[in-house]
Amino acid sequence: MRSVIVFAMPATAFVLLVAVGLDLTRNDFAQVRRQLSLVLTGLLAPLVLLPPVALLLVWIFDASPELAAAILLIAACPIGGISNTYSYLARASPALSVTLTGLSCLCCGVTIPIVGKALELALGTPLGIEVPLVLLASQLLLVLGLPIAIGMWVRSRSQGLALRCAPTLQRVAFVGVAIILALIVAGDGDAFGREFSTTAPLVAAFVMASTIVGWMVAAVVTHDPRDRFTLAAEFGTRNVGIATAIAVTFLGRLEFGRFVAVYAMVEVPLLLGTVAVFRYWQRRTGRHIGIPGRILRASLIDRR
Repeated sequence: MRSVIVFAMPATAFVLLVAVGLDLTRNDFAQVRRQLSLVLTGLLAPLVLLPPVALLLVWIFDASPELAAAILLIAACPIGGISNTYSYLARASPALSVTLTGLSCLCCGVTIPIVGKALELALGTPLGIEVPLVLLASQLLLVLGLPIAIGMWVRSRSQGLALRCAPTLQRVAFVGVAIILALIVAGDGDAFGREFSTTAPLVAAFVMASTIVGWMVAAVVTHDPRDRFTLAAEFGTRNVGIATAIAVTFLGRLEFGRFVAVYAMVEVPLLLGTVAVFRYWQRRTGRHIGIPGRILRASLIDRR
């Protein structure tokens, strides 16, 4: 089973990131020029703020070294692709979410090793990332940057093909991640059950604290509540697929995979609950924005 997971995880991550690339165009990146401060905040602030949040929670919960390393790995990872779904469901700013998600994934080949090294220096102890910094950066750039570039190239050649393929690839990738996480859980169900009771409270605290920090940071750079929600969701959503790929493929740590499975099970309902609260607030304050499907699709096609 270990060999199946080690092979399937990077393959699934590759498919997911190709789908991210299929959803990006030059027009999306042109948004960087129009919302530079907001985009830079969404990209850089999590790298600076989420690791200290994770460290504080590790201290509060008196987490074990293995659990501490896992939550710090999650804190160093880029934005999860499902954040785009949260922004869409909340009627927030999906275009901003897509831009931040794509840029975050594109840059993480460099940012993950840098943040990991900074955490090691701050803690005075290794986190278990034994691969040399340069080698890890080059591996991540190949595994993460290449599929996004492929997706964008396909999009530039055929918009219609990209629009048809992107949702299918996303569904395939999400199903693949779910199957891999299920295999990890099945590999040692008793250990997973014991770990859930100790891991879930820490994960829930990290997700909610990250989301709140994201909203507060966004309030400094924008007055639009839709953009604020989008940044909050970006902070609260970490890329569990990439985290699992790093832990299993690069570090050979299947126990990290169990942590990621718990993380995914906790993050999704918490963020969906946040979406429900934001939608309720929109209705109460008269800020609700409904977007008929055909108008949304037409606007997306025009944007791309």
